[in-house]
Amino acid sequence: MQQTPVDEAIDIAQLQAEINQQLDHDPDLVFVHIRSTLIAYISGLVDAERIEREITKPLSEAQPTTETLSSHLLTPEVKQTNLFETLIDSLLIGFVMIAEQGERRVLLANLACLPHRNIEQPETESGVRGPREGFTEHLETNVALLRRRLKTDKMRIKTWQIGALSQTEVRLIYLEGIADQEIVDEIMKRLSAIHIDAVLESSYIEEMIRDNPFSIFPTMEYTERPDVVAGALLEGKVSIFTNNTPFVLIAPFQFWSAFQSSEDYYLMFTSATFIRFIRSLSIILALLLPSLYVAITTFHPEMLPTNLLLAVAGAREASPFPAMVEALIMEITFEALREAILRLPRVMGQTVSIVGALVIGQAVVQAGIVSTPMVIVVSVTGIASFMIPRYNMTFSIRIMRLLLLLLAGTLGFVGILLGLFTLALYLTGIRSVGVPYLSPIAPLRLKGLRDFMVRSPHWILDRDLVETSPEADTKRHE
Repeated sequence: MQQTPVDEAIDIAQLQAEINQQLDHDPDLVFVHIRSTLIAYISGLVDAERIEREITKPLSEAQPTTETLSSHLLTPEVKQTNLFETLIDSLLIGFVMIAEQGERRVLLANLACLPHRNIEQPETESGVRGPREGFTEHLETNVALLRRRLKTDKMRIKTWQIGALSQTEVRLIYLEGIADQEIVDEIMKRLSAIHIDAVLESSYIEEMIRDNPFSIFPTMEYTERPDVVAGALLEGKVSIFTNNTPFVLIAPFQFWSAFQSSEDYYLMFTSATFIRFIRSLSIILALLLPSLYVAITTFHPEMLPTNLLLAVAGAREASPFPAMVEALIMEITFEALREAILRLPRVMGQTVSIVGALVIGQAVVQAGIVSTPMVIVVSVTGIASFMIPRYNMTFSIRIMRLLLLLLAGTLGFVGILLGLFTLALYLTGIRSVGVPYLSPIAPLRLKGLRDFMVRSPHWILDRDLVETSPEADTKRHE
């Protein structure tokens, strides 16, 4: 057995030695001899009961005849090969090799039974109403969860094996006739161009194919909820499933989508619209509140009412630092506390979050390092930032908040306006798989506003044919 077809008959003793040498005598490698037949597999990757029932027992009970070896097997999925590289790759993904002395090809039976966890509710995207199922690390299970929601023959699946060492299976899934074919072709082109040693999580794929790779803003969405993927496909988007991870990538991705929750579509449209307005206000506070406080107290105190100005000045009297330094101290402390909570076990994390916030907040005020109004401002900012549904967008908002804080501390309102103007210009230049990042606002698409700030009723949304770009809309009407 070589990497190219050969005409030599198989010597099972030599074949066993070659496999052992290639896998460095792996202790999980199992060989079974039944008369003149060699069976090889890697334990832990295969179903041992099926091997016994469908391969070992039938071969042991079979009488020597002129029939082919495959006629004695009960397993339905069997292929043949005489390529040694294909044989090794198949063993590593859960195939069982059956080789007969003197034959020119070996049989490979798919009896893979890889360990994986059960379907559970996703912790990162919890909600009051909606499905409680979440993706797992098992690719076939994830695709099955999607098929349960979209029983249509329009679903198309393209497959890649990416990673020279990991050989990770990646699947591109979209709905033919609904997704823009140019977007599909572009993503397929980018996936085919990936050359990497290993893909251990979908973030590897995201970094390799995303637009604006150095941007702090995400241009692809990820989720571990099957209903979110199903809704995205109905909107004409494309999903990328990666084996060994519960997170599925969705493209294209617009800036405004980061502030819309999947639960918006399970609530009454009036309630969902109200929540979106509250969420929008919270996002504005999360981005601008520390900067506004620093700019007002440092450069524009006349904007405050007299009583409020006296109260703030009295609270800051004992603080030895300028307002911008106070804000930086509290922001860094808050970010460190947030990161510590994420890394600690769940039970300890809850204790640290309560004790840390109370102790640190009270200690810095009593020590005169930070004023009480600044603690309030940073606390409100932290609570507002938790309203952002997409976790990857919170990093962008936090980074921009710090940049605006520095501008506010040096230039006041002029710095804030300059920062927001620059941010708006920057966002208009970003694209996600060719789709404008600020769509449907820039460029303006009136049809897209039906599901922007106001969540229209489902009988208006018509989610079957929501275009993902103005270019796609033009093509469909030509």
